[in-house]
Amino acid sequence: MSLENIRNFCIIAHIDHGKSTLADRLLELTGTITQREFREQFLDDNEIERERGITIKAKAVVLKYQYQGQSYMLNLIDTPGHVDFSYEVLRSLKACDGVLLLVDATQGVQAQTVANALLAEESKLKVIPIVNKIDLPTARPVEVMAEMENTLAIDPEEVIEVSAKSGLNADKVLEAIVKHIPPPEGDPEQPLQGLIFDSVYNDYRGVIIYLRVVNGSLKRDDEVVMMNTKRVFKVEEVGKFNPRMFSTKKLEAGEVGYVVGGIKNIRDIKIGDTLTLADRPTKKALPGYHEPLPMVYCGFYPTRDTDFKEVKKSIERLSLNDSSFSFEPENSEALGFGFRCGFLGLLHMEIVQERLEREEEVSVIQTAPTVTYEVLIKEPSGMKTIRIDNPAKLPDEAKIVEFREPVVRLSLIMRAESIGPIMQLCTNRRGIFIRTEYLSPQRVILTYDMPLAEIIYDFYDKLKSVTRGYGTMDYALMGYRASDLVKLRILVGGVEVDAFSTISHRDGAESKGREIIKVLRKEIPRHLFQVALQASIGKRIVARESIKALAKNVTGKCYGGDITRKRKLWDKQKEGKKKMKNIGRVEIPQEAFLAVLGRRE
Repeated sequence: MSLENIRNFCIIAHIDHGKSTLADRLLELTGTITQREFREQFLDDNEIERERGITIKAKAVVLKYQYQGQSYMLNLIDTPGHVDFSYEVLRSLKACDGVLLLVDATQGVQAQTVANALLAEESKLKVIPIVNKIDLPTARPVEVMAEMENTLAIDPEEVIEVSAKSGLNADKVLEAIVKHIPPPEGDPEQPLQGLIFDSVYNDYRGVIIYLRVVNGSLKRDDEVVMMNTKRVFKVEEVGKFNPRMFSTKKLEAGEVGYVVGGIKNIRDIKIGDTLTLADRPTKKALPGYHEPLPMVYCGFYPTRDTDFKEVKKSIERLSLNDSSFSFEPENSEALGFGFRCGFLGLLHMEIVQERLEREEEVSVIQTAPTVTYEVLIKEPSGMKTIRIDNPAKLPDEAKIVEFREPVVRLSLIMRAESIGPIMQLCTNRRGIFIRTEYLSPQRVILTYDMPLAEIIYDFYDKLKSVTRGYGTMDYALMGYRASDLVKLRILVGGVEVDAFSTISHRDGAESKGREIIKVLRKEIPRHLFQVALQASIGKRIVARESIKALAKNVTGKCYGGDITRKRKLWDKQKEGKKKMKNIGRVEIPQEAFLAVLGRRE
């Protein structure tokens, strides 16, 4: 098909503004799926996506559309809306020439609406603004369009009013795509340049690559090379998404599709790499993507009924499908061999664990999530800055000159009556006020600089509670700022358990330590000797609890008689307990780890 008749676009919006529902209507209108095949959120084929009602992975599909007697190929990518999956959106934008920016007519402009619109603007893509859910009784399209004009500089005359659920005006969206989104630039005669924007592992076919062909063409039996990894393979199949995969003769410039080449080693693939022909390579690789910077870290360790090798294999397969998830092996005295994993946020971490347990059928213990810190240390050779993603890796306190924590620029959108409680919440979390902007007389954007560690645990829940469900948030990393941080160590029987240790601000460290050891006191069973539970900052013990020893009545067989016999038995028991305390090992059940982690979440 001619490049003039191809359109590559994606749908971007805040979470739950109707992206997947609009995609459903476009699939129906173009006849891509039949009425018999249809189900709501058709492109959300993952079980977790359908249960939670959110999009986790971007999905590609080819739509065939007739307009004014001409046939058009519309390559649609449906994207996630949650802040934790913004890297998926960024990758999708690189494969597109335009976007549909969707705004809910009842909720108006939200935090991720602004963030995604800025991403599209930075990528220099044509934006088609749409107000969705206009058929709802609480819809206020005129006010919402005014908010879009004030916040995003969008002309209300350009906005398309639709109801994705009923299909009202969905045909106007298809017309706007053909009229306003430019066709892709590219030359079918040039050497092959294909951008790898995603991939998935199949047990029978190996790695399946998703790519956009920028220049040239690709067909079966071509020998191709990846310009970054230098790996060469022979193409076994090329095809497109309809929305299921179907094979075609070839992929040409401007088209989006998949490639199968019998690639068994997942390390051969790098998202953002450029694919080219081995016998006629392109001179220049495509720009690709910036590596995502993990914001939250935690440890994944196999449970007793799961093998370490199984967990390793499963994590590797999952990381191929989710390039924003990183991992490296680590060892814990308490939990054994496992992996230190990096995520873009807490929801991302939760989804990865759930996918491991459901899709890969492995069971893991997750340690307390922590952010990445910077530490300035003094060495004989001079000052050195190191990054710490695990409290166990923290150098000796005497070496530390400065402790820095990650700070984010936090944007909060809410109703005007919630300003006071939200400002109080942000102040309690060590936030620094930046500015207030009014979207309308009823709705406000508050901007704060805040430590990431204060956001990742329960800030979102508190925000929803204080704003009665109307508040939304978005954040972007600003850098690292010096702060009064300490390592909170948890000792069980005098031995530090690194899985429980955390880095915390000095003001809240003592109360956090007391909470942890109170939970442990309930969860760790009694032993034959007394077990001391302690929380310490440096060498100072700030909290302590004791688990009493199991009591055995050694004088139960003595009936009357001389008291000296009983005293001998009691002394013998006391010596035994003293010896046991010195050589006995405290068994910490997995339930204790889960209880502490559950408290922190």
